[in-house]
This record gives sequence, structure tokens and C-alpha cells, in this order.
Amino acid sequence: MSEEMRQDQIDELLEQTPSSEEETPKEETPKEETPDKAEGDSGQKEEMSEAEADLLAQWEEALKEAKEGQGPTTETSPPEAKAPKLEEFTQQKDADEAHPSLDFILDIPLEISVEIGRSKMIINDLLKLSQGSIIELNKMAGEPAEIYVNQRLMARGEIVVVNDRFAVRLTEIVSPQERIRQLGS
Repeated sequence: MSEEMRQDQIDELLEQTPSSEEETPKEETPKEETPDKAEGDSGQKEEMSEAEADLLAQWEEALKEAKEGQGPTTETSPPEAKAPKLEEFTQQKDADEAHPSLDFILDIPLEISVEIGRSKMIINDLLKLSQGSIIELNKMAGEPAEIYVNQRLMARGEIVVVNDRFAVRLTEIVSPQERIRQLGS
């Protein structure tokens, strides 16, 4: 047997409810049988009437809460919409101010590294290295070294010695097109 009730049954129960709680205590209202309910089992009838009473109590409580929550039923008009006050932006047309100042980026630190070659080896060979070991690189003698700025290839150059220190003489600056191609790989 289904515990669901049709809308007309719910409306009928609501009409029979007392208008205030001060009146007589809740009584179970007998319900007329619908064609889809089974007849003859009195235990099921009692369960249905208890379920109906519970449902009725829940509906009464919900209606009471709804009436209390509504308060006075006066309609209030929505607040009026006002246009926002926006500040206008104008371009300064001074000759000195034609281009924005980029002075704030001049103090950003960059890491510059020079790579003269690379090599791959397995861990076993790496563990066998000692002082005086020689590692072969993938570049030939005389090939330009690569200069990286923040791990991005920016230039190529040749290794020179200046005042007993290694240095790099730039021979080629990488074009913007080539830098973009390297981003994809």
C-alpha cells in the first residue's frame, strides 16, 4: 500500500484542521478509501491513519511556520537602481609620457648560465667518476656556447679568457621567432 497522498486528499485534510491550537486536540480523521487501496486489512488501515495523522501534523507545523515567517503582508517596492559613478581615464599627451615608464623592471634579478656542452650517462658511470676523470660533451671544439637567461636560450657566443677568468663574447642573439619555436618544444 502506498503512503503517498493525492493533492485533493491533502487539501481535504488541510480544510479539516482546527484554526488554532487552543481548540480540541488533534483527532485522527477517517479517510475514504481510494480505488488503489486494498480493502479488508484493519492493521493496514490503522497504519494509514497514523501516517495520515503524522502527515497532517507536519503540514500544520509547516503552515504555522510559513504564517509566522511572512509577518505583515504589505508589499515593499524594490530599491531604485542608480547609475554607478565612474572615473574617466584620459591619456596624457606629453612628449615625455608617450611611452610608459618601464623603470620598475630594471631591478628584477635574472639568472644567466653558459652551456658549453651536454652529456648523458647512467648512474653506474656517474659513480665511477673521480678527480681527473674526463667527460665527453656533445659539442665540437670551436662551436659556440649557448647563453641561457632564466633557462631560456637567448644568445650564442665563444668562450674567452679575460684577466684569468672565463667570459663569453656574444656572437649571435636568438631571434624572437626562434625563441617562440623553442617554447613549443
